[in-house]
Amino acid sequence: MSAETTGDPAALLDLAARTAREAGELLLARRLTDEVSVAHTKSTPTDIVTAMDTASEALIRDRLRAARPDDTILGEEGGSVPGGSGVRWLVDPLDGTVNYLYGLPAYAVSIAAEVAGEVVAGAVFCPPAGELWTAVRGSGAWLNDQAVRAGDVSELDRALVGTGFWYDSGLRARQAELLRHVLPRVRDVRRIGSAALDLCSVACGRLDAYYETGLHPWDWSAGLLVAREAGARVGGLPGEAASRRLAIAAAPGVFDELRSLVVTHGADVVGSPVVAVRGASSSGGC
Repeated sequence: MSAETTGDPAALLDLAARTAREAGELLLARRLTDEVSVAHTKSTPTDIVTAMDTASEALIRDRLRAARPDDTILGEEGGSVPGGSGVRWLVDPLDGTVNYLYGLPAYAVSIAAEVAGEVVAGAVFCPPAGELWTAVRGSGAWLNDQAVRAGDVSELDRALVGTGFWYDSGLRARQAELLRHVLPRVRDVRRIGSAALDLCSVACGRLDAYYETGLHPWDWSAGLLVAREAGARVGGLPGEAASRRLAIAAAPGVFDELRSLVVTHGADVVGSPVVAVRGASSSGGC
């Protein structure tokens, strides 16, 4: 049996990285040569899908199925495929769709491989920068050919923090209220518009921390693995793994304080049943 047909994390990473790069190059080529337009919207008029979201996911699905026909694939744009191998792929074919639409160079392809419910390999490719982040569980994290490490900031007021927002206006207002409490306590806040790139930015020290609510597994799976393997602490609500209610990654020295701040002042956001019931999309989804 070849490595391509087993659940070997190194082989899964190789496939994820090759596929993410190919899909990303497709996105970049089309962005440079074609006019990009909105194909349809999802949860709100501002929560968009372009034709390239679906084209990228179709390419990824085809490559994964060709190499591993028995795997399950969970894709953001409806390209889910059942399988019985015990391996599940979590695919965000274009994370940062609004950035892509406007020509902002902060979008990515994110692909993670999960074995028996545990993410073991992940790749995030940012086409405009030519940057590929990769990680295998227990083996560190890499940006192209260089190992990366999360920052070592230990005081929250020295931390540069990333976050994102839902597209639903009412929920955004509640997130803005939470941000009102976070902003005075940190060095500054960045809103990049791609959850995968935010998490990878924590992994290589471009951000000291990141938190967001309302994400889906395809938004965080690869990036969270990269951040964790780079030495960041990752998780969700106290005692929980990352979830739709809260995903957070941070330098170990500020993780607890930032999470406490978010949970204390964002109880109506992180504890909101709207996250589960309405399925509102966040920056990670677009």
